[in-house]
Amino acid sequence: MNTIADRYRVRADTFESKVAAVEAGQWKNRSPCEEWTARDVVGHIVDMHGAVVRPFGRDLGPVPSLSDDPLGAFQAARADVEAILTDPTLAATEHETPAGTMTAEQHIDQVVSADMVLHGWDLARATGQDDTIDPEEVARMWPGAQAIPEKMRIPGAFGPGIVVFGPEVKVPEDAPLQDRLLGLLGRDPNA
Repeated sequence: MNTIADRYRVRADTFESKVAAVEAGQWKNRSPCEEWTARDVVGHIVDMHGAVVRPFGRDLGPVPSLSDDPLGAFQAARADVEAILTDPTLAATEHETPAGTMTAEQHIDQVVSADMVLHGWDLARATGQDDTIDPEEVARMWPGAQAIPEKMRIPGAFGPGIVVFGPEVKVPEDAPLQDRLLGLLGRDPNA
């Protein structure tokens, strides 16, 4: 059993179900991510899947157009990442990342897999779906969110146009843990 691959699969299933539930007229809805629509949120997740396969000299395989088929685009990108996670040699291959040397599976886990949790909330908010994050995910993400370096909140610190986390949104200390997590990650849970 590969815990990282299993965690990715659960997160991808959850994100995919949110993408599948978006109605045709909702793709242009604004998301909690400034300047992004619901379609842009899915596009970001697809792009991040491409970013984690590039260290292997790969690009995503044929991906349906995000404009025509956001669900198909996500499913195709997901298949490429799952191919790495299910190949023990590829999953264990080390490469340089902005956070240092990591195995492919560690990089996938810390970047695109975790990204689907937060951006799943964004997509749910944009399209009126249930935005409850699995409490186990919230608890898993909480320690890391408390230690986000300030550099990760500076627009462009990792390249032109790249914003990792927005400014912290103050949330009452007695708010539910999900709300406090979202605030640390630059989201206003009450907006």
